[in-house]
Amino acid sequence: MNILQLTRKEMADLLLSLKGWNEKKALTVLQDAWIKSRKTETTYEIPMNAFITTALPPIFEKLVKTEELDIGFSLNEIGALGNQIQHTSFSVTALQNWVKRDLKDMVGPPQRGKKYSIEQAALLFIVEDLKTALDFDSIRKLLSLIVNDPSDRDDDLISPIRLYSAYSSLFEKLNFREATAASGGDAIIAIEQEIEARAADWANSFPNLHANQREAVRNVIVIAALSVHTAHFQMLAKRYVSATLFLQNLTISNPKQAE
Repeated sequence: MNILQLTRKEMADLLLSLKGWNEKKALTVLQDAWIKSRKTETTYEIPMNAFITTALPPIFEKLVKTEELDIGFSLNEIGALGNQIQHTSFSVTALQNWVKRDLKDMVGPPQRGKKYSIEQAALLFIVEDLKTALDFDSIRKLLSLIVNDPSDRDDDLISPIRLYSAYSSLFEKLNFREATAASGGDAIIAIEQEIEARAADWANSFPNLHANQREAVRNVIVIAALSVHTAHFQMLAKRYVSATLFLQNLTISNPKQAE
């Protein structure tokens, strides 16, 4: 049975639902993702509830059954949740290093008893994307523009959840083929310009921020979106390497195939 994985945009929608900031419930977000992943045309009149939960990993099963909002996560649960994001790999050991050493001052201690908040989980997902292109010192400096006091989420310029949602939505909306056509073949410049324009529009939707704060939000979104693109192409490169080596081994072990 295939395990359901989510795009970053779908994961962001799920976090927003768990926070109570999305009109859709967590189950609906997962149902929509499940249908989209299989390109299945159906309606919610079909009794999918029991079926879809049997196809879900344990962390998703837990989330669709809870009625509580603003729940907490253990590091194991954050790792399990993060590993359901497409082309992403989390280890509990890495997460422990981040919260206890590399990003201790940025993430802060658990904010839901002994568990971490949804905002803290989103922050760790953001770090996972940023570390593709940045070192931890740069990540700390960059996120400090948005996240002020980790123990006080009310003084953030924007919630880490909304930041994650913003660049995840941006990444999903970009159409590389259109960008290539519009640029006469220079896709990289077109993609950069598209990201900058959309990030600026999103940052400008917060009229309560000062101009320099909007610029900081815009730049963080641009950097995060570009980092996700970097991770995407790195993943493709690794797949090509694996396929090349695998096929090369086949050729060596079966010399007749090369004739």
